[in-house]
Amino acid sequence: MADVELIATATFGLESLVAQEVKNLGYTGVTVDNGKVTFAADLSAICRANLWLRTADRVRLKVGEFKATTFEELFEQTKALPWPELIPEEAEFPVEGKSVKSTLFSVSDCQAIVKKAVVESMKKKYKRQWFPEQGPLYKIEVALLKDVATLTIDTSGAGLHKRGYRELTSQAPLKETLAAALVILSRWHPDSVLMDPLCGSGTIPIEAALIGQNIAPGMNRGFVSEQWPTIPRELWRQARRETHDLAHYSRPLSIIGTDIDGEVLKLARQNASEAGVDGCIHFQRLPVAEVRSSKKYGKIICNPPYGERLGELREVEKLYREMGRVFARLDTWSFYILAAHPRFEKLFGRPATKKRKLYNGNIKVDYYQYFGPRPPKKGDKTPHNMDIKSAGIGI
Repeated sequence: MADVELIATATFGLESLVAQEVKNLGYTGVTVDNGKVTFAADLSAICRANLWLRTADRVRLKVGEFKATTFEELFEQTKALPWPELIPEEAEFPVEGKSVKSTLFSVSDCQAIVKKAVVESMKKKYKRQWFPEQGPLYKIEVALLKDVATLTIDTSGAGLHKRGYRELTSQAPLKETLAAALVILSRWHPDSVLMDPLCGSGTIPIEAALIGQNIAPGMNRGFVSEQWPTIPRELWRQARRETHDLAHYSRPLSIIGTDIDGEVLKLARQNASEAGVDGCIHFQRLPVAEVRSSKKYGKIICNPPYGERLGELREVEKLYREMGRVFARLDTWSFYILAAHPRFEKLFGRPATKKRKLYNGNIKVDYYQYFGPRPPKKGDKTPHNMDIKSAGIGI
């Protein structure tokens, strides 16, 4: 396997962040589309992308793409792709699929056709009539969009949001990939204070700490492609060595996570310990009404409750009003709040400087961004507007 084409899949609204992360890793020829970022690279990119991408959902190896409006076209063009160069004889290779706005709308039929075509291709190379499929996993996906079929193999295994530090969760956890995106979008710098006053199981503070110390999010987990004989083990060893070489474990950080629920804070502390960043985060039981800081400048990043369950909406609206009053006391801070309520700004008490549409799972949300004044530089007593063009954090 020589140079490869990879697809980093992304939640709607995060594609540009994933693209920037790919570029930060040194890869070029990056193209962005709805839900995915495609790039060409050498074989080691499979290892590095899985280890380092904070906001992508998973990394797929692109095998081929073509137009198909009949099952015969799907079969023949799939069969013509270089499957035996990618999949070893003993491998397990199940097929999953999806179809959107395509003539071939039956996903189960498309999966069966692709499976048969791959088997026929491998029969020719390996000179056998059946395959036991008891070896490493090469999960194939056939994705049809407007009659264009894209064939890929998943290199990640479990989704990239599963960092390995959060076995126990609170009731409605925020995905680690989205939490990392919230921190990156805030342009938080490790030299400044970050506070989450509704931290729950600690995902936002933990992801901030990983970013602040440049710890690769995939450092403490495995990936399905680590078992592939088609990727030399030395490439994985080098990639993992790089994650240790580039981490700044001793960089001091000022990250605070507070919550009114003492039990959920126990989870937060345990999760931070599993992630290896418990020494970077101060967790404290505290109601929102009592949030304050002696620091002149800082950023609040939080994901307050949405009030989806019947009877909760009134309490959530009360919380948003309280947040508006409490945060107003921190008049030189910046606030970044993820919310689904259409009247959030009115309840909070002022319009956001900027809004960004995102998805938290299947829930449409807005990321409300309130820019405070930028801390003055040394020798400069005049506050400036927040510089929103500063570069994102990456390796």
